[in-house]
Amino acid sequence: MGAAIARRLAADGYVVSLMSISDSAVDLADELGGLGMSGSVADPADLATLVEKTVEVFGRIDAVVNNTGHPARGRLLEIPDDDWHAGLDLVLLNVVRMARLVTPYMQARGGGAIVNISTFAAYEPDPAFPVSASLRAALGTFAKLYADAYASEGIRMNNVLPGYVDSHPVSEETLSRVPMGRAGSVEEIAKAVSFLLSADAGYVTGQNLRVDGGITRSV
Repeated sequence: MGAAIARRLAADGYVVSLMSISDSAVDLADELGGLGMSGSVADPADLATLVEKTVEVFGRIDAVVNNTGHPARGRLLEIPDDDWHAGLDLVLLNVVRMARLVTPYMQARGGGAIVNISTFAAYEPDPAFPVSASLRAALGTFAKLYADAYASEGIRMNNVLPGYVDSHPVSEETLSRVPMGRAGSVEEIAKAVSFLLSADAGYVTGQNLRVDGGITRSV
């Protein structure tokens, strides 16, 4: 999903800075003519290095996409504290820390946009993703608070809430729950991110955009 988003944004005209735990971000950045590094979004020092290198090389930051996988899974009360704390770093504090780092650069430029990849389970909790669903519900609150605080400065923050996506195998039983009867594609998620970062979404902030094939039942 992250690679599809990077490719779409590069096609939109962005020069991308990418980070992943593996070297895949470095390889993809080379392919797209951007900047890549290995590091963890759960490590504040790695986030700071990514931002510093981006500003050093390109002199500006216009947009940010925070994209991580699901944290630990398991039976609700059997998940140890360490896994909850790791999940907090992975899906919530990474966004808070990145916002601290990039907001001054966006303020200096007079605007910017941030998109966080969340999950449909944030607002329709699924027992398959207990840590992710719980903490990404908190991410929705943070995004709204941030959006309200910086809207007057032209800085927007929104969340994309994917359903089941073809970057991972999806069983027929799971697909039977999806009204569209199929998994979403990573390219469909990338298009949603592209829209939210674009001027076409210039009046959209603090929102949670469900891109889930209709699996979410709540209104």
